[in-house]
This record gives sequence, C-alpha cells and structure tokens, in this order.
Amino acid sequence: MDRKIPKDILLKEKRKRWIKYGTVILSSIVVIAVIISLLRDSIPLKNIQLSSVDKGTIEVTVSASGKVMPAFEETVIAPIESRIMKVHKRAGDSVDVGTPLLQLDLQSIETDYRKMLDELQMRQYRIEQQRIKNSSTLSDMQMQLKVNDMQIDKMAVEVVNEKYLDSIGAGTTDKVREVEIKYNVAKLEQEQAHKKLENDRKVADAELRVQELELEIFRKTLAETKRILEDAQIRSPRKAILTYINNQVGARVGQGTEVAILSDLSQFRIDGEIADSYGDRISVGSKSVVRVGSDELTGVVSNVTPLSKNGVIQFTVQLDDPDNARLRSGLRTDVYVMNAVKEDVLHIDNGPYYSGPGTYELFVLNGGTLEKRKVRLGESNYQYVEVISGLEPGDRAVVSDMSRYRDKNKLKVSD
Repeated sequence: MDRKIPKDILLKEKRKRWIKYGTVILSSIVVIAVIISLLRDSIPLKNIQLSSVDKGTIEVTVSASGKVMPAFEETVIAPIESRIMKVHKRAGDSVDVGTPLLQLDLQSIETDYRKMLDELQMRQYRIEQQRIKNSSTLSDMQMQLKVNDMQIDKMAVEVVNEKYLDSIGAGTTDKVREVEIKYNVAKLEQEQAHKKLENDRKVADAELRVQELELEIFRKTLAETKRILEDAQIRSPRKAILTYINNQVGARVGQGTEVAILSDLSQFRIDGEIADSYGDRISVGSKSVVRVGSDELTGVVSNVTPLSKNGVIQFTVQLDDPDNARLRSGLRTDVYVMNAVKEDVLHIDNGPYYSGPGTYELFVLNGGTLEKRKVRLGESNYQYVEVISGLEPGDRAVVSDMSRYRDKNKLKVSD
C-alpha cells in the first residue's frame, strides 16, 4: 500500500528542482551576455577602410574652400544718373559686341551735348575774331612805325642843314642844339615804340594761345560727353553670356551703378578662401589641386589678396584645364594648395579621422584583431598624412570613422 511522503523530503525535492531551473536560466543569461559582448566587440571587415603604412614623398598642402567662377567677367555700369526706359535682353542670353542691353532716359544729356556743340562753334568764332583783331592792331602799329621812321629821317636832314648853316655863319649854335635834341628824342620814342610793338605782339599771341588751349580743353570735355552719351546706350562691350541685368523698367540708377554683368562661361577659375592664420602658406605660383566631386583638377595660385577681411584671405587659382566639363559657375569645391615637400617619410591615407597635426588613437589590424594604438601624425595633403611615430612600415591602420568605438581598446574583425 502507498505511504505518504514526508514533507521534508518533498521540500528537498522541490528545492533541487528550483536550483536546477535557476542554474539553467543563469547559464543561458551568461551565454547570451557573452554572445552580445562578442557581437559588440567585433566589426565586419567590409565596414572599415584600412591603409598600409608606406614610406615616400608627401607634398604638404593646406585645405581651403573654393567657388567656381567664370575666368572672365565684366561689369557694365551706368555712366550717368538716369532712369531705365526699356530692357532689351534677359539674364542667360548670349550677346555679341554692340548688342543693346538697356535703354536709359538720355534726354537731359542729349540736350547738354547739343548746347556744347553750339558753344564749340561760338568759341571757334571768338578765336577767329581775336586773330583778326590782333592782326589789325599790329598792322596799324607797324604802319605808324614806318611813318615815324620817315619823320626821323627828315629830322636827321634838318640836323645836317643846321650844322652847315652854322658853319657858314648863317645859323646859330642854339638852333643846331634844338634840332639835335628833337632828333634824339624822336629816335628814343621810335625805339620805345618798336619795343611796345614786340611786347604787344607777344601779349596778343599769348592771349590767342590761351583761348586755343581753352578750346582744346573744351573739345576734350565735349568728346568725354559724347563718349558718356554713347556708353549710356548700354550695349554689350564683347561677345559673352549675360549673367545679370537690372530689368526693373522705370527704376532710377545712379552714376556708377551696376546694371549688367557679362561672363565668359566657356572657361573658369577658382576663387578660394582660407583662414588668415594660414596666409603665410599660400603664395603666387603655388601648385594647387581642386576637387570637384570625384574629379581632381590641377592649377596654380595666380593671385593672393594682401589684406585679411573678417579673418579670411582670398586667392585665385588658374586651372590647367579651365574648360573642364565638370565646372559650373557658382559650384563649391575643395582646394588644396601645396606649400612644402617632405621626402622619405612614413604616411597613411588621409581620412575623416584627421583634423591636423597631433596625437591620435587609431585602430591597427593585428591578425584578426583591431588594437588601439597612440599615433603621432604630422603634416598632410589631400591624399596622405605624415606618420611621425606609433606606426611602422607595413602596419595597416583604420582610416575610416571609428568614433562609435572610442571606448574600445580591442575589436575582433569578422568576415
């Protein structure tokens, strides 16, 4: 017959079952934790970018931002203050030399120009009148001098006659002296008249030259007014693309105001900007690389602004291939300007990990494990970074973004 099992035995059995179940559950948790930990401390090889440490030459560069600009641009300005009457072309149109762009209100300047033409004719008449007047006055003076010369000759005969009469006792000494005095006075007056004629001729010539000079200055002013009037027609000075035009009919424009911009969109340049702290590393003639998307274009720095503006220095890069198909006006680019060459140095590929010379913690592949290592890096260019210490030739370092693993010292690599 069946016997009743004691309670203490039942409790022991129950306790054993609970211990058994707890052990299984705890083992499962540990296994799961280990698996999760292994998964967290491993990374697929396809998700990282490795670079081998090599020895070679680095052309050290400084990076800057750039903007694609037309190689040639000309700004058309309003030569006078006026009002836009009509717009002949739109932005984006192709124009030839002399193509009308804008029509300004020119009534005022045209009236002034016609007045100046009348004044020019009046000045010419005045000069001709002065020339005739001077000729007449000088001719009268010359005629008077001839008459005076004849009178002096007569006085000279009278002196001779009086001296003869005095020698034969028919005249007196006082009479001779009187005639001689009159003769000498006449000669002095004649000499003075000759000098006056010469001075008057010089004064007349000088006055005439002054008037002629004033006429020449006025002609230049008239020519400048004519040029301004022609420029005010607002025509295209060359064959190009119209990239901007003031199309506000009726709007007033001041003298010197920009009304249109013409650009040659067949060739381009790069306008770059860099912090003024790197200004000493950029000079005219420096080789440059411009990255447009995945393409790299070479060129040289052709101009550097001497002054810093808002902490930025501007420069221009002349491209070796200025008509490259990838270039578009206004496109933003990365510019790398070479300023030094380092030979026989260790280097790795440049990447998002690099932000300038200093000490970095990089993962280095060792078998199937990535080990974090302190590495000192130096100068760089757009391709390579100089390795000063921490890496040896043949090492393979991770150059992709590993910021999510910054708290890890080791990582397993999975296929």
